[in-house]
Order: sequence, then C-alpha cells, then structure tokens
Amino acid sequence: MSTDGPARALSGIIPVIRMRPRSIHEDGRVSSPLELLFDLTFVVAVSSIVGQLAHAVAEDHLATALPNFLMVFFAIWWAWLNFTWFASAYDTDDVPYRLLTLLQMGGVLVLAAGVPSAFGEGDYFLITLGYLIMRVAIITQWLRAAVQDAEGRRTALRYALAIGIVQALWIIRYFTVVDVPFWVQVTVFAALAVCEMTTPIWAERHRSTSWHPHHVAERYALFTIILLGESVLASTVGVQNVITAGSSSGEFVLLAACGLALLFGLWWVYFLEPAHDGLERRRSRSFFWGYGHYWIFAALAAVGAGLEVGVDAIGHHIEAPTVVVAYAIAVPVAVYLVMMWVLYRPLTGPTVIPPAVSLGAAAVILLLPLTTAVLPLGFVVLAITLAVGLVVALTILVRRPRVAA
Repeated sequence: MSTDGPARALSGIIPVIRMRPRSIHEDGRVSSPLELLFDLTFVVAVSSIVGQLAHAVAEDHLATALPNFLMVFFAIWWAWLNFTWFASAYDTDDVPYRLLTLLQMGGVLVLAAGVPSAFGEGDYFLITLGYLIMRVAIITQWLRAAVQDAEGRRTALRYALAIGIVQALWIIRYFTVVDVPFWVQVTVFAALAVCEMTTPIWAERHRSTSWHPHHVAERYALFTIILLGESVLASTVGVQNVITAGSSSGEFVLLAACGLALLFGLWWVYFLEPAHDGLERRRSRSFFWGYGHYWIFAALAAVGAGLEVGVDAIGHHIEAPTVVVAYAIAVPVAVYLVMMWVLYRPLTGPTVIPPAVSLGAAAVILLLPLTTAVLPLGFVVLAITLAVGLVVALTILVRRPRVAA
C-alpha cells in the first residue's frame, strides 16, 4: 500500500492512513480480508434473487419476473462493482475505511431483505433504501479521497457529484413510478442504469483512477465463484425439497448430477481465459470488460434458478411447461458462453477458447430445449452439460502445447 508515511492519529484516538492512490505495479496485490467479508454479504442478496426467480419460473410468470430479476441484479452488481474498483485504487484499510465498508455491507443486507417484496408486489422501498445506504457510504469515500489526494481530487469530486445526482433520481423514481405501467417503470430504470454506468466514464475523463489489473481480475473471479456457489445452493434446495416429498427417481438423480457437472464446466470455462494480462496491456478497454460482466454474472445466477426449477419439475407438478424449464437453463448458459467471447476478444486478442467452439456450442444449446417433446428433461440437461464439457475438452486439445520433435 502506498502512503506518504505511517498512520497518523485523528484527535489522538482513531488511527488514519492518508488516502492516496495505490500503485498499479504493486507486487502480490490480492483481495484483502475486508473485501472477502464484504463479498459474503452479497451471498445473501444473490441467494434471495435466485430463489425468487426460480419461484417465478416455476409459476410460469417469466414475463414480469425476468425484468425484475435484471433490475434487482443490476442494483446488487453495481454496488459490488463500485466498491471493488474504488478499493483497488484507494484501499487504506484504516478505521474510517472499515467503518464505511461496514455501512455498505448493511446496505446490501437491507437490499437483500427487499428482494421478495420487489418480485411479489413490485415494492422497491427496501431495495431503494439499501441502495441509498450503500451510495452514501461510497460518496463519503470519494469525498475523503478528494480531500487527501490532491492529484486525483477532480476525479474524486466528479464521482461524488455524479453519484449523488443519480441517487437523487433513484429516490424520485421510487415516489413517481408507483402507479405507472410496468413497462414505464422498466424504461425509467434502464435510463437511470445508463446514467449510473456513464458516471465512471465521465468522472475519469480528466484522470483515471489507479486500479490494479491483477487485483481487479481476481475480484471478478471471486465474485464468479460466489455466483457458482449460489447455483450449487439453489440446486441443493431443490434436491432437498424433492427428497422431502419422497418423489425422487432416476431422472432426478441424473439432473442433480448434471447440475453439479454443468457448474463445474462453467467454472472451467471462465478460468480458461486470463483477464489480468489483458487489463494490464489494454486498460482503456476495462470499462467494456467490467460492464459486460453484468451479463456473465446475471447468467450464472439465472443458471442456478433454472436448475432449481428443473429439480422441482421432476419432483412434482409445476405450472411452467417443460420446454420453458429447459430454456431457463439453456438460455443463461448460452449467454454465458457468448459473452465470454464478446468480452475477452477485445481485451486479450484471440481468445483461449476458439470462437467456433464457444459460439457453436451456444447455438446448439439453444436448440436442445426443443427436444423436450421427445426427451425427458434430465436428458436435455445432460446434453447441455455435455456441450459445455465439449467446449472445455476441445479447448484443451486445440490449445495444448506442441512437443518439439
């Protein structure tokens, strides 16, 4: 950590480290214990949204549930993203920094508590409140950076100003869109989401923050693992429900095994592509890579929901047709494979996974749910799992080191 000197006391009581940008060339930069603790609060939020999406798919209410899922997941993802990139540049890990991080963690838990009401009644009060708590904390962090980092003051003030303005618009949205049609609510949300994503681009036009490429790549990888873990949890919940109901079968065992193998394959696919080298060489493309991960993260969360519904569909009757359940798994898997190529091709150049393999597999996976007319759901999920496994196997074979004769 780069500072101008040892910690100095504030009023002789609270140890404070002057907030200065950390070096982008810092050796051995990894996630701090505080960052790992911060991530754990998102486990609750993601678990709640996965469960709500699974319930909505099972009841065949996907038309309204999917927009709600994408909106709530944006709030979760954007709060995590803002903390991650700020911490990469300005993590002091002193008492004020830790306390403000604690405040953000509290905001995440409030937001998580509001997920059921957002899905069930369209009530976004707790989500708006939790998001406000998190934004107040990050604005305070930026104002502290503006005071203590003279060179980065303009950028920090731009962040604080823009975040504050957009947050005010979120509050106005809550009080003004309650009685308007749902599509208007979604449109307003999308417009404000664009404003949120424009903030870092505008704030860093004068001077970029000193985020660390290896640290950022690791943080994104850890969040990917969290989302995969939530998919495991969602599948486990479905398995427990079926076993409790006493309606397990051979197809149920097949689907449960395929779910685990599918998640393992998706994990393998993600870690085939190294991000840190690309972020180090092409820092200007970090926005595209970082923002585009929304679709990767959302797809992983949706896979968990799809697997939970799939287990329920085998265990007992649900409202959703089998083809819808199959697509609830196939679509996010296909989106995941496509986005891995879309995001990494501009960042790293030629991707490790050949595009013909990943994009071809995505196309095949999107066709597989149509076979539910003649095949049981378990076999369709098996075919999706084998397609992902084939992506990994072909990549290993194609990219294996050549032995000199």
